[in-house]
Amino acid sequence: MRSKVAHGVLRAVDCTAARDVPGVVGAWSAADLPDLPAVPHTLLARLSTEEAVAGREWPALVKDRVRYPGEALAVVLGEDRYRAEDGVAEVTATVDPLPAVVTPSEALEDCVRLFDGMSNVVLRGEAGQPVDPAVWEDAAAVVEATYRQQLLIPSPMECRTILAVPEGDRLTVWSGHQMPHRLRRELAALLGWSADRIRVVVPDTGGAFGSKSAAFPEFVAVAHLAVKLGRPVRWIEDRLESMLVATRGRGQDQRVRLAADADGRLLAYELSINADVGAYPHLGAGLPMQTAWMAAGAYTTPRVHATLRSVLTNTMVTYPYRGAGRPEAAIAIERSMDLLARRLGMDPIELRRRNFIPPDAFPYETPVGRVYDSGNYAAALDLALETIDHGRWRAEQARRRTDPDAFPLGIGISCYVERSGGEAGGLHECGSLEVSEDGQVTARCGAAPSGQGHETVFPALVAKFLGVPEAQVRLVEGDTDQQPEGLGSFASRSAQVDGALFQHLANLLTEEARTRAAGLWDVPVDQVEWTNGSLHTAHNGSALVGLGELVKHTGPLRVEDRFETGQAFPFGAHVAVTEVDPDLGLVNILQLVTVDDCGVILNPTVVHGQAYGSALQGIGQALYEGMQFDDDGVPHVASGFLDYLLPTFTEVPPIEVKDTHTPSPNSPLGAKGAGESGCIGTPAAIANAVADALPDVDPELLQMPLTPDSILRALSASTHEKGVR
Repeated sequence: MRSKVAHGVLRAVDCTAARDVPGVVGAWSAADLPDLPAVPHTLLARLSTEEAVAGREWPALVKDRVRYPGEALAVVLGEDRYRAEDGVAEVTATVDPLPAVVTPSEALEDCVRLFDGMSNVVLRGEAGQPVDPAVWEDAAAVVEATYRQQLLIPSPMECRTILAVPEGDRLTVWSGHQMPHRLRRELAALLGWSADRIRVVVPDTGGAFGSKSAAFPEFVAVAHLAVKLGRPVRWIEDRLESMLVATRGRGQDQRVRLAADADGRLLAYELSINADVGAYPHLGAGLPMQTAWMAAGAYTTPRVHATLRSVLTNTMVTYPYRGAGRPEAAIAIERSMDLLARRLGMDPIELRRRNFIPPDAFPYETPVGRVYDSGNYAAALDLALETIDHGRWRAEQARRRTDPDAFPLGIGISCYVERSGGEAGGLHECGSLEVSEDGQVTARCGAAPSGQGHETVFPALVAKFLGVPEAQVRLVEGDTDQQPEGLGSFASRSAQVDGALFQHLANLLTEEARTRAAGLWDVPVDQVEWTNGSLHTAHNGSALVGLGELVKHTGPLRVEDRFETGQAFPFGAHVAVTEVDPDLGLVNILQLVTVDDCGVILNPTVVHGQAYGSALQGIGQALYEGMQFDDDGVPHVASGFLDYLLPTFTEVPPIEVKDTHTPSPNSPLGAKGAGESGCIGTPAAIANAVADALPDVDPELLQMPLTPDSILRALSASTHEKGVR
């Protein structure tokens, strides 16, 4: 039973009538469950602090104050969903509404505080050093701008799920989750149990995009009640619930300042961030640091300084969403590069080329502390321009500008750098390889499946490393009993970290097998060779044994380890061509080219699929998606995807996916993450293309999503300004 208001004081919740509904097993408010734990707030190193949470704990059921629309006031269990919903209809609650704030700027006015006596600012951070004021005064050109990165809903095909099944003194939890070992650890802490009493199983999951890596209020209630009642309890989120109370992405108000000399050489860049982190500080409180750390982009700007404030608002918590801070950084710098090119009267392509970090400068430490591993940014841009036939589109743009009946056309460029693999201290994964007597190889790792193609890529890698047929390798993941330790799937880490883990394990297995064969044949290990999954002596090829036979003779063969890689920094260049209907405000993408570099590609089909899918989500941010609220802070999602628009097949433009290949020296495979490229590179390319199509419109008026309404308002404001002049 969820709150219909965004902010208010809870006076009473009455579940009495709900308990009398046929088929209802029980109904509880927070007052009925005094031992119900709060939502865990696992905070990753360098991203959040305990001080941000202290005094601002997130209750699983509201105790005294509603802080976001849809926050749970009561939980009802029924024999099936229908009876449970009938029970919810009988719960009554009294909430005295309070004013709500739904943007950081509103929350910073301090007229509404989400926690009495405590600031709405829960975290402050910075990267780089403040810029000497003289740099701005002496620069040939300085541009300033503000950008709004709207709140987005991740919208996976499958919403959140959890099934908790008590089994003796253990609890088995089935959930669509990205980090099964984290979920096990957090549930164990909530219940006061040792971790080995909980098993988490993650089946194939219909998408996640970062939104399924936490323990949510519903998860806390389900696990608590399953143990309390000694029976299975299940919650499956429906789509409207997901749109109302699942995690949000993005949500930043940004202010930028960028300076260059007369030749277009960048001198300094400042980025100030006010980040919407929702009603409770969680991992999202530190997420804006990812934007700050990537503020420098692909350029040799000598002075870069980023500051941030994480601000509470009356919205559901902000959490990592595909790109997780890096789209926000790319959009800010890439839109500003176009503004600077316009100020200097310079081609935006030439401005970028003039300031790219050169290939021979890697590893390159940026002024905000990131150490880029490798890159060739100009090569990616050149391929993108060649693929889209840039000269042809510029000629068409010039033609249209002389034709009063033609729709304005624009070409937008976005060059990005991102981080993949995770942060220091979390760049490892655990796993094992085990061989059975029939020669079957079982590969285990701590990852979890949510549509990335693990079941295709990982067995193929192991088979390649061992020289055995792919059909001989079986993958096991997403089960904490099968793989006791692990981190999970996030931060585009699967190929980079788990792939390198399997290479490492294959080497360990090969060495162990050679050692056993040497003992079996009574020869030195250096005389035993491994070829295509079989062992033989270097001087007597007739002495040959396969993996299965080796296990039969020497016993179970299993290797396990924890393996760590370094950070990687994928990059790319995206180019969009758009036309704008000035009468209807419609933006039509005529062509989109994405060129991404994820180092060594392990499976081209999977990588291109990731690039294509993330580009569609980038189009969603640029043109369609964004949370809208009424005056009381309640989001407009009552009609589902009729209120919150996603790009469908009808809106898919011609997309060409290309890649360059710059191996990472920080991972044995040379692979970098590939899963988030389109969300990072595409939005700025589209926004820049629209601004290029409308050169008389103030670019700051063109804020995402670039809906017909926002385009028409920008055109109207531009016309009015001309009239005033």
